[in-house]
Amino acid sequence: QVQLVESGGGSVQAGGSLELTCKASGVGLGSSSCGKAWWRQAPGRNRELVATMGSDGTTTYADFAKGRFVISQDNAKDTLDLQMHDLNPEDTAMYYCAADRLAGSWFWASPSKYRYWGQGTQVTVS
Repeated sequence: QVQLVESGGGSVQAGGSLELTCKASGVGLGSSSCGKAWWRQAPGRNRELVATMGSDGTTTYADFAKGRFVISQDNAKDTLDLQMHDLNPEDTAMYYCAADRLAGSWFWASPSKYRYWGQGTQVTVS
């Protein structure tokens, strides 16, 4: 059974930083067939893609995340991390980790395509 568990959310003032972690069980995030992503959803808004990491290590970022967020993987801990810097109130949302069987640099642009999801971790910026 695959389980993804996010942690690291919290409340931070504008300009601050947070690091989110997604811990997996039942699936190897570092495997050659696992594509990963961070998504977020603010109240009343659609879930939006934040950043992705392909099974080959290729990363992509939403425009709002470029230059401020960094997606990375810790193979030893089998975690997917998201470092977030220079946060602003528009970054307030529930942040989710997602994964699926995807090869190379492939990722899903639609949240409904991802097979595995975590429960989310709340980020609040004031």
